[in-house]
Amino acid sequence: MKILVTGATGYIGRQLIPRLSAEGHHVTCLVRDPQRLIGNIWNNIEIHQGDVLNLASLDSVMQGIEIAYYLIHSMAGGKRGFIQRDEAAARNFGKAAREGGVRRIIYLGGLGQCEKFISPHLDSRQHVGDELRRSGVPVTEFRAPIIIGSGSMSFEMIRYLTERLPILFTPQWINTFCQPIAIENILDYLITTLSEPQSINSIFEIGGPDVLTYKDIMQGYAIARGLKRSFLTLPFLTTQILAIGADVITPLPTPYLQILIEGLRSEVLVHDPSAQDIFKIKPIPYKLALEQALKRDGSGEVETYWAGVPAEAHPGVTRKDTQGMYIEQHRTASAAQPKAVFASFARIGGKRGWYFANWLWQLRGWLDQLVGGPGMRRGRPDPDVLQPGDVLDGWKVETVETDRLIRLWFDMKAPGPAWIQFEALPRKDGGTLLSITAFFEPHGIAGLLYWYSLFPFHVLIFKGMSRAILQLAEALPQA
Repeated sequence: MKILVTGATGYIGRQLIPRLSAEGHHVTCLVRDPQRLIGNIWNNIEIHQGDVLNLASLDSVMQGIEIAYYLIHSMAGGKRGFIQRDEAAARNFGKAAREGGVRRIIYLGGLGQCEKFISPHLDSRQHVGDELRRSGVPVTEFRAPIIIGSGSMSFEMIRYLTERLPILFTPQWINTFCQPIAIENILDYLITTLSEPQSINSIFEIGGPDVLTYKDIMQGYAIARGLKRSFLTLPFLTTQILAIGADVITPLPTPYLQILIEGLRSEVLVHDPSAQDIFKIKPIPYKLALEQALKRDGSGEVETYWAGVPAEAHPGVTRKDTQGMYIEQHRTASAAQPKAVFASFARIGGKRGWYFANWLWQLRGWLDQLVGGPGMRRGRPDPDVLQPGDVLDGWKVETVETDRLIRLWFDMKAPGPAWIQFEALPRKDGGTLLSITAFFEPHGIAGLLYWYSLFPFHVLIFKGMSRAILQLAEALPQA
């Protein structure tokens, strides 16, 4: 089946596309900036540049498309004018789909009852569905509540606020009810509808099995992470005040925050259970969805932070705070070949040491032993070769991709899990780009303090380590 996916660079689109491709569908992505898809390892995916606010850019992409997924919103432009942008985008998309002969549009919208208070954002999401239907193309619309998954904007807001505030100052509507749904269930619905004829020209309300307040959701997160959190309700807190506070505390894009926080005032419950009757999808409880969202398994299936170095990267330093993870990446160019660079960093640790500032590594190991950890005294089983599962001083080998990548998991005591990743990437002009990336998931306030206390040492150590790795690589035979 020929399928078009809009919103391919967004949270849902990035996870839906590989699943559709794995099922044998021919997938085309519509994106405004194709560069944002560089680094995604997707086979047989066609990329088309276009903008739903520019009708002319949609003409060619619709030709031959059977099913089109509409996963777009206009929140990135901020609160002002987003309703008009949403409606104009849906109008253009519906017109182009009709003229291109698209058989069906599948749209993921927002849950909420118009009879009760519904936020402008959720109301706009439902009007988008109406606008798509006016095109005359059959539409399947799923109306979903807050999505529980690593990378979901609503979940990330809950994550950062709960992690970073020991006392949460909340408005009265923190006790509003909702039915959070797992990202896995969202994807199940979006894919299963392709083969379900009863879903054509229908609106479905979907949600998880648990009816919770937003306070329950945040408390559940705190319990899952072993955090003690207190809640203090302040009746004078407005959406604008909360958005300003969240902007300071979280790394989330400012344009989204006020829109998302305003949406928390709306009760989002499933009143029509027809989706369960037709699709027979087993809803995932909040507790299990939360466990899956918090899992750091390094598979890269959900987590975008493991993606590594994009093909167009240049020497330099990048620092990010994303999906509850601090990421610091140092990149250095060398004339050595990737195989030699890989062989160089594959020999790190053990009797050879860590190539730079070994006394700092030893000091960290001694401190770890003082609190009952293994320290840096375990060495390595083979002086030249590393395999997944190997012990390497105070680390364990998690992933090895021969001649390209090694990722180590930090096995010493710390207020949160940590990894270090070494990569050797071939450069277009010859030679190699060496990348050393530190990942750290801080656990509460202690984790934040730990990370920032290490910041000056990272700058020193990564620069010296990169230089030493490349010096050794350039001295090795260049195959």
